[in-house]
Amino acid sequence: MLDPISLGAISAVLGAVGSGMANEAGKWAWESTGGLVRRIAGREVAAPTNAEQMTAVARLVHERVHSDPQLAHAWTLFAQGVPMPGAGPRAERPCLPASVRFFTDRQEALKRLDKEAARPFDGSPRVALLHGPEGMGTSTLAVHWGWRQVDRFPDGQLYADLRGPGASDTGAVLSSLLRQLGLPDEEIPPATEDRADRFRRYAAGRRLLLVLDHAQSAAQIRPLLTSAPGVFTVVVTRRPFTGVDALPVQVGPLAKRDAVHLLTHLVGKPAMSAAKAALPAVLDRCGGSPYALRAAAPRLATPSAEVPPVPDSDPGPHSGPRHHGGPGPHSDPVRAAAEDSYRLLAPDAARVYRLTGLYDWPAFDAAAAARAADIERTEAARLLEELAEALLLERTGDGRYRYRPAVRAHAEAAAAATDGIAACSAAVSRTVEWYLHLAVGAAQAALPESWRAPSGTSPVSYADRGEAVSALATEARNLVQAVYAAEEFGHRDTVVRLCQALWPLQLKAGQHDVLLPALRVGARTADTHIPGTRAAGALHAQLAHTLTELRRWDEAEPEARAAARDERVAGHVRGHASAVEFLGLLRLRQWRWQEAYDCFEEAYGILDGIGPADEGARDLPRARALLERHRGRALRGLGRRDEARERLERALRFFRESGEAYNTARTLTDLAETHLDGGEFAAALPLVDEAIAALAREKAAYQLAHLRTLRERCLNSGAPQG
Repeated sequence: MLDPISLGAISAVLGAVGSGMANEAGKWAWESTGGLVRRIAGREVAAPTNAEQMTAVARLVHERVHSDPQLAHAWTLFAQGVPMPGAGPRAERPCLPASVRFFTDRQEALKRLDKEAARPFDGSPRVALLHGPEGMGTSTLAVHWGWRQVDRFPDGQLYADLRGPGASDTGAVLSSLLRQLGLPDEEIPPATEDRADRFRRYAAGRRLLLVLDHAQSAAQIRPLLTSAPGVFTVVVTRRPFTGVDALPVQVGPLAKRDAVHLLTHLVGKPAMSAAKAALPAVLDRCGGSPYALRAAAPRLATPSAEVPPVPDSDPGPHSGPRHHGGPGPHSDPVRAAAEDSYRLLAPDAARVYRLTGLYDWPAFDAAAAARAADIERTEAARLLEELAEALLLERTGDGRYRYRPAVRAHAEAAAAATDGIAACSAAVSRTVEWYLHLAVGAAQAALPESWRAPSGTSPVSYADRGEAVSALATEARNLVQAVYAAEEFGHRDTVVRLCQALWPLQLKAGQHDVLLPALRVGARTADTHIPGTRAAGALHAQLAHTLTELRRWDEAEPEARAAARDERVAGHVRGHASAVEFLGLLRLRQWRWQEAYDCFEEAYGILDGIGPADEGARDLPRARALLERHRGRALRGLGRRDEARERLERALRFFRESGEAYNTARTLTDLAETHLDGGEFAAALPLVDEAIAALAREKAAYQLAHLRTLRERCLNSGAPQG
């Protein structure tokens, strides 16, 4: 068993606590760690933000505990309650997306993948780079090969789609992979480097296939690679790139024989015989692209269907889709296939296709498409299914749709030529407006009591808080895109309100890495157009919150100060106090205890500026109770335990009397840990038990797990040995 006060064990404990701050219990543990480190060091120690600083803190603790048995005992008791990331949860076996029914040729590529997967491990990672133009079936090949090799990867097959908005965010991709491995959102580390470390730990002892689809660059995939002996990574990209050592596997056009073979599988021999005259032109236009061949199959299968001739020009103005020209015989076969399918659409389906494709929405539903085309939702749902059947849209599996990049480019060009700039702008604006209504309605339902929720009415409503948060989480990436679109169109008020509506998502569902770009746009918009306003203060506070949760503390501080500045200039006393309070919470996270205490003192004084008839007067008792709790936490970090208990007991009286179970439990936990710092185990135990009882109905699994760990410390602690 590893010595708990060895340098390796201390480093592991610090790393585990640092990477576990995704949930409230993890933040408690981090704060407790900081207080204990200060006690061991005999001075304030800045919270580490990177691996080098973490090592320095571990060395400091190691040196001190080896010279003091009391400190060694205190550290050992604390370390015993820290859950260590091991092999990871064994959840349901992750698997790839569904493969296709008919798969033709590619025997050489399949053999090369077989060989790389079976290569004896020599310390270098097993990686293959499948590359080929869009529509050549590179993704299909990777998925098809993976399903053929299920037995080789008994621990599962992971899949990440790296295309589209936000896919370049390594942290978000790692979150997706960790979820597939069974890690709950509340346990996914907030920092990208910690997520990468956790992913490598979980992959180390497993036999896994990892498919990284639609990769854009070596920089994008490098943090996702592992040298674990049981992991085989297949990277799918349009063109090969340097910077990653991988086996290149080129995927080119299907030979004519194989193209005919695929079409025969899809439409049958009688249809192929009936279309014999048109077949050479179809094969030439498809250019060996499996996607283009599949898109052409329905026209060959239906004798009465029009088999489009090879057009001569790009889309131009016309009165209906049947009069469109095509992209030309030497163009991309995917775009050519899109043009061929588009020309056969009825006018209403063609219009939905054009107007919904004007902006790069990650995955949209019928409600968004209805707003883009200004039609009823039921009609939009019917037309989206028609477009998916024509392979102009891809189904995502959850009732939503998306475009292939080349297909969306065709739709956008067709819209510009057919509908004109004004109609295109109106379609995007209507879609953004829909996402604004959705976000505002959800935010108001999720946090009806919060003054941070955006004002105004929304035609969209939700049954309860849970449904509202779920709606925001589902649309998170679309909401980020809506912020970009609103900024691009100069709709400043929409940018502000959309960003304000993200607040419940930040509080309740995290997704900070996804939301960060939008929040930066919001803060930038506020500084440029509405400085010194309440809205500007709120947006800076939201950005500060997300940067803090991502452990980007140096970036969070100026945003918190900007929030305080704007709220003060606006004369918003409650917002000013809240911003200063948040700066104090940031200081707690940084283990800067005295500065944290000073911030809470300042915030308490600012609240005195709220008169009996002023806005926020009804919230004053609760706001002051929260500040009392925070002051107690800071005093605990400073080692001033008697003063800390006094502050915490004041806060506890308020929360008990007001019936706030969650804040009662949080304060009880702070008070119990303050007693534990002084070795007062008997005094801590009843507080822990009361906190557990208070949380019993709150479904706070991680807080309860933390409390049970504290309870074990109370029951199992004893006098130090030696």
